[in-house]
Amino acid sequence: MKTDIQIANETKMENIEKVLEKFNISYDDIELYGKYKAKASNTLYNKLKDREDGKLVLVTAINPTPAGEGKTTTTIGLSQALNKIGVNSVVALREPSLGPCMGIKGGAAGGGYSQVVPMDEINLHFTGDLHAITTANNLLSAMLDNHIHQGNSLNIDTRNITWKRTLDMNDRALRNITIGLGGKINGVPREDGFMITVASEIMAILCLAKDLNDLKQRLGKIIVGYNIDGNPVTAKDLKANGAMAVLLKDAIKPNLVQTLEHTPAIIHGGPFANIAHGCNSVQATKLALKLSDIAITEAGFGADLGAEKFFDIKCRIANLTPDAVVLVATIRSLKFNGGVDKTELSNPNLEAVKRGFKNLEKHIENIKKYGLPIVVTLNAFTTDTKEEIDFIKEQCNNIGVYFALSEVWAKGGEGGIELANQVIKALKEPSNFKFLYDEKLSIEEKINIIAKEIYGADSVKILPKAKTEIAQIEKIGLDKMPICIAKTPFSFSDNPNLLGRPCGFDITIKEVRVSAGAGFIVALAGDVMVMPGLPKVPAAENLDIDENGNIVGLF
Repeated sequence: MKTDIQIANETKMENIEKVLEKFNISYDDIELYGKYKAKASNTLYNKLKDREDGKLVLVTAINPTPAGEGKTTTTIGLSQALNKIGVNSVVALREPSLGPCMGIKGGAAGGGYSQVVPMDEINLHFTGDLHAITTANNLLSAMLDNHIHQGNSLNIDTRNITWKRTLDMNDRALRNITIGLGGKINGVPREDGFMITVASEIMAILCLAKDLNDLKQRLGKIIVGYNIDGNPVTAKDLKANGAMAVLLKDAIKPNLVQTLEHTPAIIHGGPFANIAHGCNSVQATKLALKLSDIAITEAGFGADLGAEKFFDIKCRIANLTPDAVVLVATIRSLKFNGGVDKTELSNPNLEAVKRGFKNLEKHIENIKKYGLPIVVTLNAFTTDTKEEIDFIKEQCNNIGVYFALSEVWAKGGEGGIELANQVIKALKEPSNFKFLYDEKLSIEEKINIIAKEIYGADSVKILPKAKTEIAQIEKIGLDKMPICIAKTPFSFSDNPNLLGRPCGFDITIKEVRVSAGAGFIVALAGDVMVMPGLPKVPAAENLDIDENGNIVGLF
């Protein structure tokens, strides 16, 4: 069996200009990054703004196994399949982070014969967006500490600084650090720490900003900490947002590439869904809607995280109305949620599939609360049995949702035609999209609604530290924003070991932060690492390059 990178390297790519020709996108509308990558110019969307929007389809998933469920692969394959049957479709994806790529999860460019290319460049440095975000984030950190060193005219309380430095790498040693050591010339000593770049508020801001001016305004609202009177200090107070916007002037432009079947793909922004809101940029999605009859996008991890945040944060802020949802499952993930050890997932086990179906059923119920038609797709593996597949199909038919077997990993667009046809059927139903909660409710009310309605929790326990932080957010008048709950992706609960459809559990909120620039409030449930660590055997150990510059070991 060929590896993903072997398949990608054997594909003859078309020049990106040729890929975009059928959408009447000319050389003047793009900024080339070599032959196969480009950025959309600042004027492209304005040129297309009077076009009617296409339909918007979200691809999400059930709670995954540690290896993931092939959501990105399905997203790409569905778009390829729609184009194959004559429907203009553009896929809008998130950008990969180097942390997971070098760690355990691997890249995020799809897999098999449903990938975006150039796969190696997309997974590594791409067009430099994440480096620009890292730099803008750390410029703000540098200006913050310099301000304190130079006399601290804003009276910043060094014990109440909330802004962290970032690095696009899994490096647990940087989670908690002490800076300013070595004498007076090196600044004021204080505790600090690093987050992975994709968890930075700047990543969230880039993904939610509608244009460069909106980006600059949002950057200015970032709260870096509080002064000795308890009032917030912002990036604008430090006069940093203008320079930060300068560093992000190219990063805000959506990236244009192609799939293995030479259909257009827009890849832009990449916030984690267990830590942040887990969706690609608003600009990328809106551009895809102008270019497509059916635009396909995704949200990170399972629907309890990615889809909920896509609906209640991204769609609310960007005024988007989705038309249908594709819910990805695998027999492997159903067995995992049915109690099977991850080493035994390849073995037939219909009873475990039946037990694990409860997880899928809960995700279906949740999406129905948003008023959207659903297509369940089973991402096929060679170890799946006919009995297991037939059971899932029968159950979906009984519930009243569309079902399709997806073979896009092995067959590309051809393997997604059944799924594409089911999506077209679903799109004939009306979208009665609605939000889960009113953002004007109190912070605690919003957290309770998400925890009880989406996760199935009995109650929410808010620890004293979090209650104090909520009171502070209410005091400064920033409590009327959507909620972004950060929790484990492996369970509906905040305990990664509670698989399937757990009941009788509580959600514990340990910390609450305000992302004033992004426009949402982050509530941390359980132990969520904003700076992940590398596993015992990192993927980076298998990554290499030969004398001709060919990369091996990337997946």
